[in-house]
Amino acid sequence: MILDILMGGLSALKEYIALHVVTCLIPAFLLAGGIIAFTSRDIILKYLGVKAKNIISFPLAAISSIFIAVCSCTVIPVSAGIYRKGGAIAPAFILLWVAPASNLLAVIYTGTIIGYEMAGARIITAFVTAFVMGTVMYLSFHKEETERMIAGEKGGNDDKKIIAGKDIILLLLILFSLLSPNYLIIKGPYLYKVYVFTISISITFLYAYFVIKKDRISNWLKETWWFVKLIFPLLLMGVFIVGVIGKILPQQWIEHWLGGNSLRSSFLATLIGSISYFATMTEAPFVDTLMKLGMGKGPALALLLTGPGMSLPNMLAIIKIFGLKKASVYIVTMVILATLSGWFWGNYIFRR
Repeated sequence: MILDILMGGLSALKEYIALHVVTCLIPAFLLAGGIIAFTSRDIILKYLGVKAKNIISFPLAAISSIFIAVCSCTVIPVSAGIYRKGGAIAPAFILLWVAPASNLLAVIYTGTIIGYEMAGARIITAFVTAFVMGTVMYLSFHKEETERMIAGEKGGNDDKKIIAGKDIILLLLILFSLLSPNYLIIKGPYLYKVYVFTISISITFLYAYFVIKKDRISNWLKETWWFVKLIFPLLLMGVFIVGVIGKILPQQWIEHWLGGNSLRSSFLATLIGSISYFATMTEAPFVDTLMKLGMGKGPALALLLTGPGMSLPNMLAIIKIFGLKKASVYIVTMVILATLSGWFWGNYIFRR
């Protein structure tokens, strides 16, 4: 029994390393390091910083997030890079939520598998909950964020320009290497994604080698390594724990307790989604299967959001990077919002 449970954790770990580290985490870490190494604090502070108006920073963070097809783990270094460079807490967490919970690729796939009514509900709910959560984070930590900004300003900013054109090209190439495997290869063997990634990342490094100064490349890789050593071990530990939980939790229990559209069912779906790990787009067929077994539409929506949007590895990394207090406010807020969203849609919208 114990051996089977441990094997469940190791199996999840093996699958995660095989299918996600190369094409997802490596470019995400490189992008996070690039944000720190090549962008000026000025551009982050202007549009996503504490002094930026929420009416601008919230929609900007949310809308840009839907084009980033990443899972709950891959998005962490990107969000952390923006925050570390001077971005405010609310936009950083909006990116952290919307990119995995409701990116364009996942929404389209949801429409194909489950139906476009559910896909529309998913993207609307993701945006509404993101703005509510962003407001909660803003009100909870505004004073602390203002002090952080003042401390950053005292440290000075030696950047002579917002960002050099050649640096923009490098960041776009890194972003392309992160997104291209998922966008270009939707079906077929995972090896095809590796081929796409290998080509795109090779082009990226060749460009950097011939165009970017060696000391700046060194700084970029140094910043990248900072994210790797901080986040990667926690992700591995979290994936192992999720595999163990998946081995212990019987499927019959899930089918029994997730039927209907009650508040309890939505809460349980949210809870399961928030600790489980789903790679981007894998949540749709999983939820579709549960719906065929009797799962209500409301709990299905809650699981579609929190399944890819949150996970135990995601939570552990957020606690490490942003601190326990910020992580706790975020996690509790999103669990409440996802639960209420599933209950509301299940009882008042989907039944029409």
